[in-house]
Amino acid sequence: MTDFEQWLRGHRITEVECLVPDLTGIARGKILPMQKFLGSLPDAGLRLPESVFIQTVAGTYPDEDVTDPSLRDVRLVPDPNSIRLVPWYAEPTAQVVNDCTYHDGSPVQISPRQVLRNVLKLYAGKGWKPVVAPELEFFLTKVNDDPDYPLVPPVGRSKRQETARQSYGIDAANEFDPVFEDVYDWCDAANIDIDTLIHEAGAGQMEINFNHGEPLELADQVFLFKRTVRQAALKHGIYATFMAKPMEHEPGSAMHIHQSVYSIETGVNLFADAEGKSTDAFRHFIGGLQHYTPAAMPLLAPNVNSYRRLMRYSDAPINLHWGYENRTAGLRIPESGQQSRRVENRVAGADANPYLALAATLACGYLGMVEGIEPDEPIRGSAYTMPATLPRYLPDALEGLAACKPLHDALGKDFVTVLMAAKEVEHQAYQSVISSWEREHLLLNV
Repeated sequence: MTDFEQWLRGHRITEVECLVPDLTGIARGKILPMQKFLGSLPDAGLRLPESVFIQTVAGTYPDEDVTDPSLRDVRLVPDPNSIRLVPWYAEPTAQVVNDCTYHDGSPVQISPRQVLRNVLKLYAGKGWKPVVAPELEFFLTKVNDDPDYPLVPPVGRSKRQETARQSYGIDAANEFDPVFEDVYDWCDAANIDIDTLIHEAGAGQMEINFNHGEPLELADQVFLFKRTVRQAALKHGIYATFMAKPMEHEPGSAMHIHQSVYSIETGVNLFADAEGKSTDAFRHFIGGLQHYTPAAMPLLAPNVNSYRRLMRYSDAPINLHWGYENRTAGLRIPESGQQSRRVENRVAGADANPYLALAATLACGYLGMVEGIEPDEPIRGSAYTMPATLPRYLPDALEGLAACKPLHDALGKDFVTVLMAAKEVEHQAYQSVISSWEREHLLLNV
């Protein structure tokens, strides 16, 4: 009996969802009866077209051929470490995240999960092990059945919508207790290791933190957590959205990423010495983030909406200064001891694909460490008083990535080609839409 069979029969599973995270972080894949799933394992019989990794967020494709023009199939290879229950179904159902290979067994390099694997191999080659802890913000909103209308906060237990910001408000978070009771219960059933819940600054905006751990496992958990929160919200008649900037007058939603690097041989945190002082590796990691993050923005802020979040005085960074306990900076160093010394990257949006966001920030830090890049001096005071240095729009970000060969090498040249082609299509589609602002202010005035 295989490990899969033992687990599936032990949980009396009747159906299996075979999930593949696409370029945007959307769950693609196949659903099949448990016995059919087991029957597919010996010869990796489940297949998808390689083009699943080229889809835009709207489900369209680039016009030109950016991979093999034959649109060949790739094989799904379920990761046994990722199998979990799908707790919102009445019938016992499993979900498992899949890697993808070609028929010769070689990995599909444009798969987001493989991109992260490749970055982790770079660390392993140096005897290093990165550890991460994401913090994910999101909004609860009223059901929006017409996309032409703005989103509004949902009605909670008080039967009233939030109209004021309630940062860290206990009673405000308790407005949606039934939703979060399901979220915690379902995450527990699915082995998604979430930690604290807080109410964030926006009306109906929440944040859930993840415990620190291995990057691929944490990317799987964030990927599955997004599904879980959306399903819990739908059960209670509302939406949960991870858009970076879903409401005009509210702050945006981030995916803050705490990261540190340990020696594989000794288990010691490379960011601080035995006396707790910051090391060269720590400084160079920050230097890499400062130098390369602007070019990595298509992975950290992947959508046209992402750049609406990165505004001055908006609880989001506008540059890559770093500082100790400074939440205005793009790179924050929390107060910590030797083994927990870490860098918090505050640039990524909640809309980012977690596999690609982790790959991007770790690749930037890795390049800083191997190239010995020195950072600026840490700042004191507000980084909002300093010039904005992050890209302001998606085309600017794509231009920066196109020119950055070290990131091409770290992330994979084929992957970068595919990402840029898909994002160009998305931006062209966005440019073809006439907004309500244009109709309101230009229709009868110009």
